[in-house]
Amino acid sequence: MDRGGCQMSGRGDGNDAIDRHGVITLEDLESFSEDPLSDSGNGSLEEEGGTMEAEDSSDRLLHYWQEVARGHQVEVSPDMAEPIQQLSSNNQGRSQREHVPFTLLMRKEKCGEQLYEKRHYEKGHWACITLHEDTYEQSICYGFMRIMRYICQQNSTGDYLGMTLPIVTIVRTDENHSVISQDVTVAYYLPIEHQAQPPQPYDNEIVIEVWPAATVYTRGFTGPTNEVTIINQISAMAELLDSPGVCANDSFIVAGYTNPAHSHRQNEIWFLERR
Repeated sequence: MDRGGCQMSGRGDGNDAIDRHGVITLEDLESFSEDPLSDSGNGSLEEEGGTMEAEDSSDRLLHYWQEVARGHQVEVSPDMAEPIQQLSSNNQGRSQREHVPFTLLMRKEKCGEQLYEKRHYEKGHWACITLHEDTYEQSICYGFMRIMRYICQQNSTGDYLGMTLPIVTIVRTDENHSVISQDVTVAYYLPIEHQAQPPQPYDNEIVIEVWPAATVYTRGFTGPTNEVTIINQISAMAELLDSPGVCANDSFIVAGYTNPAHSHRQNEIWFLERR
């Protein structure tokens, strides 16, 4: 990404952000609505006749992740057990996820249906990592697992940083919006308490970036995020905008709010207004 090219920028000059969408776990990891770990409906690990032992719970969560990841041809290594457990637990009362703050500028509707929103995001620190694996989804999954390790103590504070939503990936396309670059950048917005002094990652491929303030046109969609659906969403959004030329033409953001275990994954496509 030039490693520094993952910024949220509305310039359409090829130096913008890079690739991708958030694929492997974004939302409430203690609330798998389809979680085989519990038949209580809320995914709680404190059901089924009592609280599990921590080690057993960790193993079950790891095995669950491994099963989900195999569907993306991704291997989840055993050393992910602790980060997964941390994101899935209370974390001393800090399990509530912050949302990236923004100001709503305008909402476009037609016949009662929301078409898109125009938002303003302030400047902020994001942790980014860019990978280039054999497949698109592999890069996204492995990238987020690296970010998970950073969130869960592999940072200069040695502490759990807290989860924020959405996890975003930056998508770069060709001029015709028919091909997506294989380079994948996964980005995590640092919680407010760490914005002034971002903890430094132990992973030297994770870069802390200051993304400039940006105006974003955003539209929600549900379901899987892959090359086909993203291209379709880019095309649909371009048709809805009154003046698509005001936005960058080769860089887009896909924001993910829910984990892939959900049948109806919640996502957004973001178009960045040129600066």
